[in-house]
Amino acid sequence: MDLTRHGTTSDEETIKDTAVAQPLIVAAGLVTGRVLLASRPMTAATVVAGHSVGELTASAIAGALSEQDAVSFVRVRATAMAEAGAVVATGMSAVLGGDPDDVAEVLARHSLTPANSNGGGQVVAAGTLEQLAALSADPPAKARVIPLKVAGAFHTHHMSPATAALQGLRPSLRPMAPAATLLSNFGGMPVTSGDANLDSLIAQVSRPVRWDLCMAQMEQMGVTGVVELSPAGTLTGLMKRGMRGIPTLAVKSPEDLGTAAAFIDEHSRTPDPVISPIAEGHS
Repeated sequence: MDLTRHGTTSDEETIKDTAVAQPLIVAAGLVTGRVLLASRPMTAATVVAGHSVGELTASAIAGALSEQDAVSFVRVRATAMAEAGAVVATGMSAVLGGDPDDVAEVLARHSLTPANSNGGGQVVAAGTLEQLAALSADPPAKARVIPLKVAGAFHTHHMSPATAALQGLRPSLRPMAPAATLLSNFGGMPVTSGDANLDSLIAQVSRPVRWDLCMAQMEQMGVTGVVELSPAGTLTGLMKRGMRGIPTLAVKSPEDLGTAAAFIDEHSRTPDPVISPIAEGHS
């Protein structure tokens, strides 16, 4: 796959394909991380986390996977998820606001999965298009339902075939113990080993993402600043609502690299950790 072309000249219709978007997202994060962190070695005082496919970038940044293994993984992941998404017409909708218990009850009533719990009053529901249409017609009280431009019900049982494909890839991968503190999307806790991280990455394809728990863990650990690697903006937006008062910086273009490097150095001088999360494009 020519990621240089897709990242510079391909049109929107081309790169929104899951099979293209996911490798492109991971590659952009790895390139950004390589530039920013080349002279800044990872230690346990650095907290790294990624949202959905961004966990692959985070795993490579933290040293739990090689860059090559992360790219190999995302190619199989993206292709298998695209194929799984084509079996049944499925999708995702953001649910903003509402009482959490009421939101959970309404999603259960429509047999929808809370695929992303993003904190700050945002939950992403996933399921068939019919189920999502029923949710739009019967939303939780005081909540807005916004359909998302996605290619399937990610992080649900609909993605089980992709999990099987990744299990087949597993023997060729060489997981390592992370050098940095690497948080898991499953429960927000640091992963204990390279093998445990790889197990979680495979299961994550058909398992909900708990970004709210990742943010809670960061706050508990005393994170003082957050840098989001490219493609950036989504997670810093969530953190402004879910981690109020903690400075954030999104690396959206090469012009942001100098400011981001200074930001990392500033927060690394404190005894508290700095986090470098990576977002999922959900295309």
